[in-house]
Amino acid sequence: MNAAWLRWLCNRRAARALLWTVLLMAAAVAANVAGIYFLGSISGWEQWLDEFSGFFLLWRLCLYGATAYGWRWMRGRLLARQPDVATRHRLIRTEIAAVLALVTLEGSLLMQNM
Repeated sequence: MNAAWLRWLCNRRAARALLWTVLLMAAAVAANVAGIYFLGSISGWEQWLDEFSGFFLLWRLCLYGATAYGWRWMRGRLLARQPDVATRHRLIRTEIAAVLALVTLEGSLLMQNM
């Protein structure tokens, strides 16, 4: 079992994905620590985040739009390469799951702000 884990970890794609995940998490932690440091306290940081929540919503909407554009591009290429019904059904299930996840995420953020 240990050898299989090591082989998976040494896989180039998995290592790259793991590295990106660690880097993104480190950037998120660094941004929060820097925000707390510059604003002087955690409550000041939370207040700043609340004041600029509209801009963060706009950012997320732009990010969702860019993701949808990329998804449509990728979907067209995939369906051109694999035009079978199973692929189309798999894509529809993935799209429904993604929309439900985004609605759940945004709904939970909306409930937190109330």
